Amino acid sequence: MLNNQLILFLSQIFNGLKIGSVYSLVALGYTMVYGIIRLINFAHGDFIMVGSYVLMLITPMLIASGVPAWVAVIPAIIVCVIVGVVVEKAAYKPVRKKGNSMTALITAIAMSLLLENGAQAVFGADYKTIPNILNLPAIKFGALRITGDTLLSIVLGIIIMIGLQLFIKYTRNGKAMRAVAEDKEAATLMGINVDSTITLTFAIGAALAGVASLMYCAAYPQVSPMMGAMLGLKAFVAAVLGGIGSIPGAMIGGIAIGIIESLTTAYIGTITGGIITSAFSDAIVFGILIIVLLVKPTGLMGKNLGEKV
Repeated sequence: MLNNQLILFLSQIFNGLKIGSVYSLVALGYTMVYGIIRLINFAHGDFIMVGSYVLMLITPMLIASGVPAWVAVIPAIIVCVIVGVVVEKAAYKPVRKKGNSMTALITAIAMSLLLENGAQAVFGADYKTIPNILNLPAIKFGALRITGDTLLSIVLGIIIMIGLQLFIKYTRNGKAMRAVAEDKEAATLMGINVDSTITLTFAIGAALAGVASLMYCAAYPQVSPMMGAMLGLKAFVAAVLGGIGSIPGAMIGGIAIGIIESLTTAYIGTITGGIITSAFSDAIVFGILIIVLLVKPTGLMGKNLGEKV
């Protein structure tokens, strides 16, 4: 029989794995875009917000029609891909051709604010609830209970990471992405369409955000215009921790941040009588970012590449 302390610990580990899987998917989007054009797409977290609003609108109609609610993830992915491609074509492509790294960073922040304020103008600033999307049975190991959406989030995260690794390593488009990331000029001379490759990278990253919106809303069934801001920042920390530019690193970083956040909220909050809350756990996450940048700026699995001059 498992004692109560062990049950609590294991429960928090699985909670961390659940939210960590969401962070991992968002971090994968960050790391793919950064790996190919050296841009931190701060609007990426807001793609999850876009997908979540699509789920909020589509799910009730599907339920009323007798269609499984999880099917709403398909239009969510499609809309996220469209938004991601439009953002890349309308905002990032012109800056990439005429601007510099600073203007690209400012543009990314501006696009994030545009998406957030646009959603607020359309849907209002209040939180809105989403009907139950996944009705999966929980699994019990004695007194330990693991929800179905937790297991699905973990499994989906692992499958997507493996799929991305295989895609980038073995497919024609994946090899083109690696070539563009290594040297854009040489890739162009080899006949690779650099702009199309970059657009495909944004589309894949946005599609991952659509899947992450399903996983997040299944765990936390509410949506607001600002939901993607903190989620995106934590995923960015996960990408830096794992080594931005590394797909396995993004997955490991997301899981690590999720577990640290869950354990911090559960244990330190209990010890301090509730003084340390989930809000303070956010500060701990960003403290990890500072430590990583000081101790190992390339992250756990990142490579220290020399700067071209």
